[in-house]
Amino acid sequence: MTKYRNNLPQLAGKLFLTDGGLETTLIFHDGLDLPCFAAFDLLRAQAGRDKLKDYFLPYIAIAKSGGHGFILESPTWRASTDWGRELGYSDEALAAANQDAVAILTELRETHETQTCPMVISGQVGPRGDGYDPGTAMSAEQAQSYHGVQINTFKDTAVDMVTAITMTNIPEAIGVTRAAQEAGLPIVISFTVETDGRLPTEEGLKDAIEAVDAATGNGPIYYMINCAHPSHFEGAVTGGEAWVKRIKGFRANASRMSHEELDNAEELDDGNPAEFGQEHAALRTHLPHANVFGGCCGTDHRHVEQVSISLA
Repeated sequence: MTKYRNNLPQLAGKLFLTDGGLETTLIFHDGLDLPCFAAFDLLRAQAGRDKLKDYFLPYIAIAKSGGHGFILESPTWRASTDWGRELGYSDEALAAANQDAVAILTELRETHETQTCPMVISGQVGPRGDGYDPGTAMSAEQAQSYHGVQINTFKDTAVDMVTAITMTNIPEAIGVTRAAQEAGLPIVISFTVETDGRLPTEEGLKDAIEAVDAATGNGPIYYMINCAHPSHFEGAVTGGEAWVKRIKGFRANASRMSHEELDNAEELDDGNPAEFGQEHAALRTHLPHANVFGGCCGTDHRHVEQVSISLA
């Protein structure tokens, strides 16, 4: 049963952490093969389920030690229809995988949640295309129909909210927001940006956030930025305008490389965890209202721990 869907605790301003780069950790640190970068495929076997549960434990320990809340993000970034079919999943099997992913997070919450460390379960949705390249963008209506399948699967689980990670374009962000609204689920939209702080489709963050808000009646409960280094977007979010105040969280990359460079890299660039924490402290001086922090490509629990220390 859902616990926080109608009263999300991170909206009260308490610092919440989330995890780092799940897929890059599993591939580069744990030596696993993830076809299509799909972590949810590990749910096929008990060993994979155990691996996913174990992955979250260091992050949970960091949040509890710091007295922070924690957002448990389901490993379902690739668990939508097109990617599922590429991996050989039927519609029924894909729905079951999404449900199983949430069940793992429910077990973790039941075991580890405390009064000082509330744990929110988020059903994670990824882009229909590549997280670095929007390809042929859908219309908002097409995106609502496409993402509605996965979001409606989350509707009857313990999911408290939906987080749409690595959104590369405005129409898809509008469509996924409308799908969540139709399902009665709170949603967070997290945009990815290039080294110039603009979306891969070249719109600025201001234009993207204002367009989604206008089309959905301020539908997202807040916005985030992910899959970019803080140096790529810091200059774009320091103006103090109304749209900037809609951004409450970050899941940054460890590397300063561009998306193209990361895509072609054969080794993991995990940057400098201590520096990563300091960069987030600097970000928060410009955005004191931001209170949700984790990591993306190349980050792991070391980076999130440094963020926790820097923001304490």
